[in-house]
Amino acid sequence: QVQLSESGGGLVQAGDSLRLSCAASGRTFSPYVMGWFRQAPGKEREFVARISWQGGTTYYADSVKGRFTISRDNTRNTVYLQMNSLKPEDTAVYYCASAPRLTTLPGAYDYWGQGTQVTVSS
Repeated sequence: QVQLSESGGGLVQAGDSLRLSCAASGRTFSPYVMGWFRQAPGKEREFVARISWQGGTTYYADSVKGRFTISRDNTRNTVYLQMNSLKPEDTAVYYCASAPRLTTLPGAYDYWGQGTQVTVSS
């Protein structure tokens, strides 16, 4: 079992930045791929970014590429999502999740956090 806990969400204005954190506990953190997803009201959960267990490989959704950066600190069992130049369409609940392999498919991620709300006003 692993427990994931997100933090860092909030209400910001368009153009602002936020950094989300996801702390893991309960099992070895390092060998697993970590991903960030988001879900806006009335929409399906969508992939945002993912990072390999050593941090050398990252991948982003086109909608956030160049604005968001995913990183991880395996010594702290924490993954981060730095979000810059936020837009109103980035408003959603953001979730972190872990997976045993590199993938963007939500169904392949086996553990999920409870989510943190990000609201971007125009």
